[in-house]
Amino acid sequence: MFFARKLSTRTAWSILCRNMSTTNVKNRLKHHNLFRETAIINGKDYSIPETFAVYDPATKALLGECPDLGVEAVDEAIAGASTAFTSFRRTSPVERAALLRRWHEIVMDSIDDLATLITFENGKPFAEAKGEIAYSASFLDWFSGEATRAYGDVLSPSVAHNRAITIKQPIGVCGIITPWNFPAAMITRKIAAAIAAGCTVVVKPDSETPYTALAMAKLAEMIGMPPGVINVITTKTHLAEVGKKLCSDERVKKVSFTGSTNIGKLLMEQSSSTLKKLSFELGGNAPFIVFPDANIEEAVAAAINCKFRGSGQTCVCANRIFVHEDIYDEFSTLLTEKVSKFSVGNGFLSETTYGPLIHDRALAKVEGHVNDAVAKGGKIAVGGVRATEVGENFYMPTVITNATQDMRIATEETFGPVAALFKFSTEAEVIGWANSVDVGLASYVLTTDINRAFRVAEQLDFGMVGVNTGLISDCAVPFGGVKFSGFGREGSKYGMDEYMTVKAITFGGIGARY
Repeated sequence: MFFARKLSTRTAWSILCRNMSTTNVKNRLKHHNLFRETAIINGKDYSIPETFAVYDPATKALLGECPDLGVEAVDEAIAGASTAFTSFRRTSPVERAALLRRWHEIVMDSIDDLATLITFENGKPFAEAKGEIAYSASFLDWFSGEATRAYGDVLSPSVAHNRAITIKQPIGVCGIITPWNFPAAMITRKIAAAIAAGCTVVVKPDSETPYTALAMAKLAEMIGMPPGVINVITTKTHLAEVGKKLCSDERVKKVSFTGSTNIGKLLMEQSSSTLKKLSFELGGNAPFIVFPDANIEEAVAAAINCKFRGSGQTCVCANRIFVHEDIYDEFSTLLTEKVSKFSVGNGFLSETTYGPLIHDRALAKVEGHVNDAVAKGGKIAVGGVRATEVGENFYMPTVITNATQDMRIATEETFGPVAALFKFSTEAEVIGWANSVDVGLASYVLTTDINRAFRVAEQLDFGMVGVNTGLISDCAVPFGGVKFSGFGREGSKYGMDEYMTVKAITFGGIGARY
């Protein structure tokens, strides 16, 4: 079994890390004040006796604790954000742009500390965590530019001598609910747009990864972000009532959520009484289609970038890899060869390329999908077992051949390091399979035929299509899905519109005397 050659090093590291404590985490940071175990409400640290523990998924060592806040604390945060909004909405776009630029600079200056926090609480390798920080900072830079570009229009109504203009205004207090898989990028992709628009926010990061969000908020405070503009609520056992409060409180004018489709449906229902604006980025089941004319080596590289980033725990991961029958064997052989060379382990080890799954529930789902595939005729080309010699939350990167449409992996999002290869014959067949799921976030097409690329991309029922690439996320590109993957777009020139309203102002009698 591969990886065994590094067992002794990894075992020693795991034993050492099980003794980690808050002090150890702080000692790994250049700036100790970035490790915060308090929530942030109206510019002040906020604590209560009730707390929840945060663990390193790689070692299961205790990292620290955070306040387990309930509805009362959320009410205070909303009140603080509401008060801050009355003045922050009047700041000029230039002022807000300057705040975002300074925040971008301090985030990049703190990249090692922030990446360290991500590796501790999320588990992804340190190099990959640094990549996430750079990606998260790109949204601060992007929306610093967009802040000054909230353009309106001049209109000519049908009534003689009337003129109208439209202006865009900040919507108000925004509830932000983010997941654990990108604890920095999911924060900035939402908050940067909100601040550029002139909104204030109440952020609820995932209880698995609160420390990155708290550190990002601390950096915003350090560059002069006004109190109450960014409030961060930490909670675990009170998650349901906190989410309901953000959705049902009339002072909150918009909720942005990234997470599962089922939770998105619940939040939408809870928001109905206040008719607030919503943007949801929900589950995915991305098809990755490799046509016979594709460059196979480039297609394999794209599949690896797309499938295994974050140990397969991203919403845009390729979940179903469709390979044309003419190149199926060659593609599967090369992919298996590449995957067999992966190095799984603790994210702080330099040789590690892939880290753990976030918790035992994620591991159980991955294992269930693999077992189901094998029971229905799938063949494990590599992997297919837990990496117990590395740690309890690790699973070997896996390639499954002979995948079929009756397998769970064909209809459910795996969210783990499992690449299932489906064989197809015709373009019409594979488009039908790709569109057969009820979600529509990301999709991928690999072909050197430009006509086919456009033809297939336009037929795929997904909000995003990557052509000859496995990496589609970028601050300049609109991110979002269709069907049960949600609605709304983040990033790009469209992202700020999610946090603004359009107001029409009509003037009568213009030029009537002439």
